Amino acid sequence: MKRLLLTFSVIVLVIGCTSSKSHPDDQQVQVGAEVLIEDFLSELKDKKVGLVMNPTARVNGIHMLDTLLSTQINITALFAPEHGFRGEAGAGEVIKNGIDQETGLPVYSLYGDSKKPTSEMLQNVDVLLFDMQDVGARFYTYNVTLGLVLEAAAENDVAVWVLDRPNPAGGEYIAGWVLQEEHKSFVGAYPIPMAHGMTLGELAQMMVGEKWINFKQEPDLKVISMKGWKRSMKWPETGLAWHPPSPNLPTFEHAYVYLGTVLFEGTNISEGRGTENPFLTIGSPTTNITDEDIQMLNEQFPSVAVTKTTFIPQSMPGKSLYPKFEDEQCYGVTISVDDYEQLNPIRFGVELLKLMYHSTEGAAIKPFIKNLSGINIESIEDLISNWEVKEFKKMREPYLLY
Repeated sequence: MKRLLLTFSVIVLVIGCTSSKSHPDDQQVQVGAEVLIEDFLSELKDKKVGLVMNPTARVNGIHMLDTLLSTQINITALFAPEHGFRGEAGAGEVIKNGIDQETGLPVYSLYGDSKKPTSEMLQNVDVLLFDMQDVGARFYTYNVTLGLVLEAAAENDVAVWVLDRPNPAGGEYIAGWVLQEEHKSFVGAYPIPMAHGMTLGELAQMMVGEKWINFKQEPDLKVISMKGWKRSMKWPETGLAWHPPSPNLPTFEHAYVYLGTVLFEGTNISEGRGTENPFLTIGSPTTNITDEDIQMLNEQFPSVAVTKTTFIPQSMPGKSLYPKFEDEQCYGVTISVDDYEQLNPIRFGVELLKLMYHSTEGAAIKPFIKNLSGINIESIEDLISNWEVKEFKKMREPYLLY
């Protein structure tokens, strides 16, 4: 019951659900960054401010770095997660420290030799603003970066403000296995399901409240809440423009199906990197899926359309270097979504993986699939598509803001 009291030193700014008149008519949601600009800039006027951001940190199409500089906020340092501050790197590419060419500000990598800000990086920072669009997946590295930022900030007496943004999959979609301790990694550090149904602001509170992160002094955490977002909303209902959270998720459709087809990254079957439709294009040179199998899958999941395809993965700088089966003809399927509300993407991903695995000569799973799923998987038959999330749902309740 102590957790219900939320006694840790977190300031939560729960804002009402009125929308700004400056929004496009179809925009339902005002993100935390916009709320900050309208209501809280004065609290930053005398502060040295660091930004943990990527290209999704935008309001009305303008990056928050540019907006904050135009308001005379004293920006002193930039921190780059996976893919880089301006999104110039592909998945897994090392990010290096450097200088932002447009502003001359120092850029510190959080996806290189150090994934956690050091004391030297934070010596000229009073407040860190964390603003990144998440996809709602445990294995998406931004939530782990957030946890490490909170740890470092607590160690160095720096405040952290999380500028909250929607969970694109919605706040009610919770699915997949809860991470087991032995499979913790940078693509999964906390005991949450594959799809957790929380915003990064809510997860930040939960990291602190459940002591999933290490600290002696509780982090000085402030969550700038959104206006207008409801847990039932999937991305299309928000009215917000989609800015790719990483180069291989160019649309919400890619990001939603990715929640399940990411499992192919733990196999020797291509997940479509090196094509225009990663995670919607699956196959290999030895895949031979039948029309009957595809018909069965479409009947099982009427909310998607699965069709046969051929493709040739190619190296794409800034998006996919050296993809599986580079320059080789691959055979497989392409996926399109007809009804997001009816689709359970993780259950679909599991069933598709089983079907493709048994249709591919020489198919094999890799140890990485344990990091993605969060559980012990020794054979494809261990991927049963049922899981228990009731305990997690109950645990997360005190930290929900919407």
